[in-house]
Amino acid sequence: MSDETICKRHQVQGRYLSLLPFLFSFCCAGVAAAQPYPSKPIRLIVPLAPGGPSDTLARAVAVRLSEAMGQSVIVENRAGAGGTVGTDVAAKSPPDGYTMLLISNSFAINASLYSKLAYDTLKDLQAVTLIAAAPYLIAVHPSLPARSMKELLALARARPGQLNYASGGSGTGPHMTLELLKLGTGTSIVHIPYKGAGPALIDLMAGHVELQPVNMLVGLPQARAGKLRALAVTTAKRSAAAPEIPTIAETVLPGFDEGGQHGIVVPAGTPRENVARLHQGIIKVLQNPDVKDRLAAEGSEVVGNSPEQFGSIIRADIEKWARVIQRTGIRAN
Repeated sequence: MSDETICKRHQVQGRYLSLLPFLFSFCCAGVAAAQPYPSKPIRLIVPLAPGGPSDTLARAVAVRLSEAMGQSVIVENRAGAGGTVGTDVAAKSPPDGYTMLLISNSFAINASLYSKLAYDTLKDLQAVTLIAAAPYLIAVHPSLPARSMKELLALARARPGQLNYASGGSGTGPHMTLELLKLGTGTSIVHIPYKGAGPALIDLMAGHVELQPVNMLVGLPQARAGKLRALAVTTAKRSAAAPEIPTIAETVLPGFDEGGQHGIVVPAGTPRENVARLHQGIIKVLQNPDVKDRLAAEGSEVVGNSPEQFGSIIRADIEKWARVIQRTGIRAN
C-alpha cells in the first residue's frame, strides 16, 4: 500500500471520528425526545399564600395527581398583587407540560381590574379543566335585624350607604359577587376590603362589620354554631352541603348565579398530547371517591370539563367582569 493511499485512509477515518460527538449528541437527543411524558416532576403554581382554600385544594389534588401521572406534582406558592405575580411566572414558563397554574375567579377579574398586566390573560395561558365550583355564603352578624335576603335588601334600601360588607380584598371573587348583587338590586352597601378573608371573617363575627360573602368551608360551621347568620348561597342551585339555605336567585334576584371556582391552565403552546395527558390525570383524580367526598363536604361541586369548555367559561367570565368593573369603576389599588 502506497504512502498516498495510507494518508487518504487516515484522512477519511479522521473525518468520521470528528463526526462522532455530533452523532452521539443526535442519538441522545432522539432518546430524550422519545421519553414518555412526564419524565420529571411537574410544578403546580398557586398564585396565593399558603393556607387558604386555593392552596388547600391544590395540595389535595397534587397528592392524587402525582399517583395518576407517575411523577411528583410539587405545589409552589407565588403570592402577590392579587394573584398576578404567580400568574406571570406561569405565563412565562416553558410550554412543555411541566408547569401548571391553579386559577380562581381572580384570573378573569384581573384581566380588567388592572390597567396593565405583564402577561396576556387569553393569549399566554390555555385551559385544561375546571376542577370545582362552589357557592359563596351570604353571612351576617346575628345582631343585624335581617333574617332573609329580602329583609337585608329592604334594610339596605332604608339605610343607603350605611350598611357595610367585608371581603378578603378588592377584586376578589366574593367582592365582585357582592358588587354584582348590588348592581342587580340597586342597593348601596359599602365595601370594606381586608388583607385576606380570614381577618375579615374575624371582624364579622366580632360585629365590626355587618355582612360578608364567605367561603362555604369556613362560613358554614360558624353559621351552624350561631356565630353568624346564613341568609343565602350565591349559585343558582342550593348547596348539597347546606340544602336548607336558599339561593339569591329564588329569593330576590332571579337568574343570579355566581360562586368560587378553581381550575387548571398551562402556558400557551404546551403540546396537545401533554395537555391531554394532564387532563386525563386530573379527571382521574376528580373521580376518586375520597376527593369527591372531601370537596362535597366543603360545599364544592366537582366539574372536570374539557379544555374547550373551560376556555369558553374563562372568556365569558372575562367579558362579564369587564362590564361590572366598567360600571362600578373598581380598579386595583
